[in-house]
Amino acid sequence: MSATSATVTDDAPAVERSAEVLTPEALAFLAELHRRFAPRRAELLARRHERRAEIARTGTLDFLADTAQVREDPDWRVAPAPAALDDRRVEITGPTDRKMTVNALNSGAKIWLADFEDASAPTWENVIGGQRNLIDAYERRIDFSTPEGKSYALKDEAELATVVMRPRGWHLDERHLTVDGEPVPGGLVDFGLYFFHNARRLLAKGKGPYFYLPKTESHLEARLWNDVFVFSQDYLGVEQGTIRATVLIETITAAFEMEEILYELRDHASGLNAGRWDYLFSIIKNFRDGGEKFVLPDRNAITMTAPFMRAYTELLVRTCHKRGAHAIGGMAAFIPSRRDAEVNAVAFEKVKADKDREASDGFDGSWVAHPDLVPIARASFDAVLGDRPNQKDRLREDVHVCAGQLIAIDSLDARPTYEGLRNAVQVGIRYIEAWLRGLGAVAIFNLMEDAATAEISRSQIWQWINAGVVFADNGEKATADLVRRLAAEELAAVRAETGEAAFAAGKWQQAHDLLLKTALDEEYVDFLTLPAYELLG
Repeated sequence: MSATSATVTDDAPAVERSAEVLTPEALAFLAELHRRFAPRRAELLARRHERRAEIARTGTLDFLADTAQVREDPDWRVAPAPAALDDRRVEITGPTDRKMTVNALNSGAKIWLADFEDASAPTWENVIGGQRNLIDAYERRIDFSTPEGKSYALKDEAELATVVMRPRGWHLDERHLTVDGEPVPGGLVDFGLYFFHNARRLLAKGKGPYFYLPKTESHLEARLWNDVFVFSQDYLGVEQGTIRATVLIETITAAFEMEEILYELRDHASGLNAGRWDYLFSIIKNFRDGGEKFVLPDRNAITMTAPFMRAYTELLVRTCHKRGAHAIGGMAAFIPSRRDAEVNAVAFEKVKADKDREASDGFDGSWVAHPDLVPIARASFDAVLGDRPNQKDRLREDVHVCAGQLIAIDSLDARPTYEGLRNAVQVGIRYIEAWLRGLGAVAIFNLMEDAATAEISRSQIWQWINAGVVFADNGEKATADLVRRLAAEELAAVRAETGEAAFAAGKWQQAHDLLLKTALDEEYVDFLTLPAYELLG
């Protein structure tokens, strides 16, 4: 391999048809991306730590003074949406395995978020296999058959969802690809391989390469992505502005820089998304030593109607529509039960209420995790939109959000509970075990869990212990010993539930140990997936 190319490490597992993805030309492109942009990425990761230290020192956040002119300028707008992204009323999310690829494209949703991030554990098989599956989908040579003989194939092209691909966040490396002896940032690997192989394929279909950008913490990180886009379009000789990106506003710091993020990406921006779990995780991470004022209650008790969440979502709609961008709502994570119609009926009603609220608030679309939820979400947005593709004309000029409202965590009446702690332990162990086996999207207790929900589970355990929380439902105090006892009980329950052979074949002890390490260590690790990646096969 040429010294100018990225190199696949000797310990990378064999992946079927990997040569079709890791071509010499694609590896040369990855090397260019790495050499040009990895140094700036490293500087921005260091800047995250500086920002976090400043938050710890001041105990607050505010809108940036040095970018006030961007927010105050009434004239700038993002580029008009391409036709394939103009109507986004329902978006389905999921990993890029072969079955999900077919099902998501056929789901009836307008958009499929093809996920290489939180819904995909970054095994080498998933990283390369996912790229292969998307190429096969665009070439219409993908199908899938279950062991029971059920077959899946793509519908007609006009019925398929438009793909918006989500690469890994800036904090993750890809250890199986190196340039000059350094691992290539995972986000550049995912973006680079997808763009290199599919940009022209997608343009031929009228559905150019579109991306979701995760875990963004500042407008400077958005600027880096924009520079990656500009270079990449020049490299392949495609028109500037071909790439379009939707940014997930899923960190508390990004919530204070929404307009600046759109401004940096304005020639490539198509919208912002209001996440939930990663947003709460970010609040805990940044204000973890802020005392009782910043202690969050059980994650399932924090709905999007909480005052600080309302402030965040309404500001997002206001910001997007002010600048001509789409505002995309949060996830309906319920997984329908095949056995309990009553559970489904109750959950479907909650999903409907949530999507009705988003549509009424001015969102242009929303996420679901399961195809059965697509009609529910679509009905909510159809009722508001009718034949219109979006409601960007609703400027929400009635919305006025100040900095204090975004971090008014103590406005909640709910308090942490013992049962909430138990649930965090249960979900944390069960999710991490699946992740270590290569599964990033996992149905647990009728909810689709991904890395974001595991992050909030372990972060809440850490926060409650360090804040000395006394639980509202039984008066017991959160301690490390209590967590160890609950974790031991969960491990025993799983062993009884699965049987000895299945338990031994799983990653249960590793998952137990990793949850306790990241939840109980005095030093808080920024991302659970960093130490987890070291254990991933």
